[in-house]
Amino acid sequence: MFRDDEFGKEKCPGTDERYFKLIHDLRSVPRPMLPEGYELTAAGPEELAEHINACYAEECVTAEELAGYAGQETYDAELWIAVRDRATGKIAASGIGAFDARIGEGILDWIEVSPACRRRGLGRFIVCELLGRLSGKADLATVSGRMDNDTDPFALYVSCGFVHPVIWHVVRT
Repeated sequence: MFRDDEFGKEKCPGTDERYFKLIHDLRSVPRPMLPEGYELTAAGPEELAEHINACYAEECVTAEELAGYAGQETYDAELWIAVRDRATGKIAASGIGAFDARIGEGILDWIEVSPACRRRGLGRFIVCELLGRLSGKADLATVSGRMDNDTDPFALYVSCGFVHPVIWHVVRT
């Protein structure tokens, strides 16, 4: 693993996967606007695992793994959210956040929008809703993800006010 400023392909043969990490200072959180036809709800580990796996071809998370988050110090039930399609009752978007009170950091994780529901503002809604819930208790929020991703999560997070990108290269030989 190499930071972008330390990376040189000539030194590192193999496959290179780039990841980003961004920070939000929580001072100015965009007001989330839920598109018409959707509602904000809670969801448990089973539904969230099913939704996450439906959004990714290469990921596989189990309900047991997600349920294990509840036993961690950073678990905050208010930061596990879902947006459902009112017509079908199915999850269209979801997000899992965490809060580390020791260092005042909110962490956004598993921000997902179903493929059929993308480009409707649901991802932005989930991110802004989680930032709003962290505002007032966390000093900052972080998010990370795969840089070379067709859904371009980097652009989504920047549009929601995240800044100071750090890019990491994970090289596998």
